[in-house]
Amino acid sequence: MKYPKEYLNEIKNRLKVSTVVSKTVSLKKRGKEFIGLSPFKNEKTPSFTVNDEKEFYHCFATSEHGNIYDFVMKTQNLKFGEAVKYLAQLAGMQPYMFSKQDEVREKKWNEYKSIFSDYVQYYHNQLLKNEDYLIARDYLKNRSLTKDEVKKFKIGYVDKNPSLFEKLKKDYSEQTLVETGLFYLDENKKIFVERFRGRLIFPINNISGQPIALGGRIIENLDYLAKYINSPETNFFKKGSNLYNLDLARKLSNKVDHIYLVEGYMDVIGLSKNGINNAVANLGTSLTDKQILTLNQFFDDIIICFDGDESGYKAAVRAAENSIKELKPEKQISFLFLPKKEDPDSYVNKNGKANFLNFTKQTKLSIHKFIFSHYKKQTKNNPSSMAIFEKKLRGIANTIKDDYIKKYVLEYFLEKIAELTPYSNLNNKRLYSKKTKSLESTKKYFKESQSLTGVELKELSLLYLVLNKLDLLKANIHLIENIKLFTDFNKKIFEMIVEKLKSDSQISIQDLKLDVQLVEKINKFAPIKYILKNQSDDDQKIIELLEDISRDLLNYDLEFRIQELESKFSLDMSESTFNELKELKKKQNLN
Repeated sequence: MKYPKEYLNEIKNRLKVSTVVSKTVSLKKRGKEFIGLSPFKNEKTPSFTVNDEKEFYHCFATSEHGNIYDFVMKTQNLKFGEAVKYLAQLAGMQPYMFSKQDEVREKKWNEYKSIFSDYVQYYHNQLLKNEDYLIARDYLKNRSLTKDEVKKFKIGYVDKNPSLFEKLKKDYSEQTLVETGLFYLDENKKIFVERFRGRLIFPINNISGQPIALGGRIIENLDYLAKYINSPETNFFKKGSNLYNLDLARKLSNKVDHIYLVEGYMDVIGLSKNGINNAVANLGTSLTDKQILTLNQFFDDIIICFDGDESGYKAAVRAAENSIKELKPEKQISFLFLPKKEDPDSYVNKNGKANFLNFTKQTKLSIHKFIFSHYKKQTKNNPSSMAIFEKKLRGIANTIKDDYIKKYVLEYFLEKIAELTPYSNLNNKRLYSKKTKSLESTKKYFKESQSLTGVELKELSLLYLVLNKLDLLKANIHLIENIKLFTDFNKKIFEMIVEKLKSDSQISIQDLKLDVQLVEKINKFAPIKYILKNQSDDDQKIIELLEDISRDLLNYDLEFRIQELESKFSLDMSESTFNELKELKKKQNLN
């Protein structure tokens, strides 16, 4: 049994070759292609290339060549059918089971496509050629759209008294025509009515470029009619799974790494007319996980640009809260807010492409910064309001699926909250204040109750040991001078002590002039004091304890740096980043 050609093509359209190959091979961008080490042969110099535009991979070392199906079969030792199932799942598609139900569905799908193709082509031709459609052509001219845009997007116009249903009924059943959503039965008049009569129609294509739904816009100011309507959902069209213009925009993913997500069809067309073709529109619903995941298949940065009015802003907030869940280390989601009463279409027509791109560069806002800014505006400076604020941000951060992104977004939120409440947040789990306080201010700082992390406890143990063994460590300064601390206050105190120990004169705790509250804190919370109590006269044991603390702090540093490099490597695929990462992991294993 053969898979339907359309099913196989849709999988290929949904998945870039580099997306599939990168599951197995570490790829690095080079011009229009990606390069990596061959999965078919052990090698040190990359000879394996991937070309998304031409939809193939090629290995110069072994002459292996093919598409995504070939790659999966050869690298995973799968049969063709198994490769199709694997790739369909990766593309977010239902498996094709070759059941009777699948055959029926395939037949209906072909009829559905055929009806939409006939419908779109008919009314597109009418708009271009029928002299009775002058009102629609004048409307488009007033919106600064030319015949080129009409043809590119296959815009059509359905007159107020259409009769296409009777023509189509000759080739398709009434039930099938109604199931497309293009027609409905008027129960009172007992006639079939065209849903988009009196409207411009904008074909909504699937990822393969076939029309599967329509958007419609009235061209007269009639208050009793909705300005825009979309096709109802059908067995073959789900609003939350599709995007207007994705079929054309995805082909640009080899040239640009970002995509504009706008609200309306005219926004997409207006941007295209001004040379910005990497734009798609959602279809009158809130942004969905499925739409974000689809865009992530092709682009690294999604720039959400809704209208510069209150409804556009509210839509942006909903989009931010919903889409942040899908944020990944190698992907970005940003927001672009236009001036009031502007939409992408009006703004780019007034100001041109260069200004729009520069405006994007200067003002786009990362998703986590936008979310923080939005809820900060709603927060009052009182404990209850701040508690609700923090609880909301923690809740949003916890919806993020990727653990690394979740960690850093939460840290960003808490750091920004700490800046707003410097007196109540000085002792958060990590010290989120970037400004290092002077040693003289420690008394005020440490009056707050403590909530200490594991690494802070290690640092306090180190300080306790140093303060109680100043003479021993002065004679062995090399053991501590390169130890790295992570909490700002502890770090500054430690560096000051080390500098004092490096001096020629003998010093005591009193010479350090440490705040009494600080010393009390170290004596109270340092876990090592219980061990040191029985080992205080054994210098060798003291040095061993010091080495243990030093090793633990180094491991913490390595873990943190490894996480940073893993995120960086997922973005730049740099060989130097990879080698640095490998060396750090080697050190971590040795340590």
